[in-house]
Amino acid sequence: MNVEIVNEFPHEFLREQAETCISIYQPTHRYRPENQQDPIRFKNLLQTVHEELSKKHSANEVKSLLTPLEKLEGERPFWAHAGDGLALFATKERIIAYRLQRPVPELAIVSDSFHIKPLIRVFQSADRYHLLGVNRQEFKLFEGNRYGVEEVEIPEELAKTKDEAIGDQVTESHLGTGNSGGAGSAMMHGHGGKKDEIDIDIERYFRYVDRTVAENYSKPMEIPLYLVTLSEYQTQFKELSHNPYLQADGIKSDFDAMNLEQLRKMAWELVEPTYLQKTKDLVENFENAKASDQASGNIEEIAEAASEDRIRRLILEDDYLYPGKINLDTGEIQSKHLEESAVDDVLDDLAEIVFKTGGEVVVLPKERMPVETGAAAIFRW
Repeated sequence: MNVEIVNEFPHEFLREQAETCISIYQPTHRYRPENQQDPIRFKNLLQTVHEELSKKHSANEVKSLLTPLEKLEGERPFWAHAGDGLALFATKERIIAYRLQRPVPELAIVSDSFHIKPLIRVFQSADRYHLLGVNRQEFKLFEGNRYGVEEVEIPEELAKTKDEAIGDQVTESHLGTGNSGGAGSAMMHGHGGKKDEIDIDIERYFRYVDRTVAENYSKPMEIPLYLVTLSEYQTQFKELSHNPYLQADGIKSDFDAMNLEQLRKMAWELVEPTYLQKTKDLVENFENAKASDQASGNIEEIAEAASEDRIRRLILEDDYLYPGKINLDTGEIQSKHLEESAVDDVLDDLAEIVFKTGGEVVVLPKERMPVETGAAAIFRW
């Protein structure tokens, strides 16, 4: 059974209910020597999974469930392309995994549904964006937030270079340029014809890049996309693009001429005004709703409303912890001391409930929050 690396959130697989759903989270590392410990930590988490499975399943059933996961320990390519965190979900029929751009707490849970609360915190942050670096020969995709930018690993099955993408669609004269046997064809067309054919090839490639990024990244993740390319390609790419998440502004520079920190600084200059306006609107909407008793920053009130499917939008403070769990039937909060559990957090419970009942969940930093309680909610009624 192969692992599917996915980017879409929410993924349809995460909504499944099954007799046995395995959820594994762990921080990972991009570089040696730290990343050499990642498979070992994964093995330790599988031991926790083994212990939980053994409580309800026979030895043969446990082996059947664990064997595909245990094979991952020795798959060097899987760990060589790690991000800052890993989220893996498995049933007896399927395994999917997210390579995350930020660390997550180490965790292994076996239940009848998947544990998605840490993912919600990662994917619902309001400051996320994509950068698309493209030139005449290749493209790269980056994901960032206000803290950093990292290159997104493009799966091997997706072409990245122009030659890979349009293959034999490249005009004969263009293919022949600089290659043996092709010069005669190029000369027959003359300079103007050759230039036209090169332009057509670039347009074909740009259309491929636009379609690939839109379908595999922008639409599933629903975050803004900023183009990073030379001025001469900015207008051309945007005119042919059908990606609804591509922004009018872009970085007019060669993406290969900048390091990640330079990319982050230039990107944040574009993203920050939109981000600040978005968070301002969120706060104003909350304050207006609160003035008419349609919103609250009281955790107990929010928990009760969540249990009754009354929350339209939930705003959470990033990194805020409220130890305890919510009774799904009554909305009552069962408090705990933080050291008693690394899993049970009231705000994560709220996020999961609202997410599964079709509400919107947004994560903001402390300085942008409209309340100091860690959570603010706008009610449906």
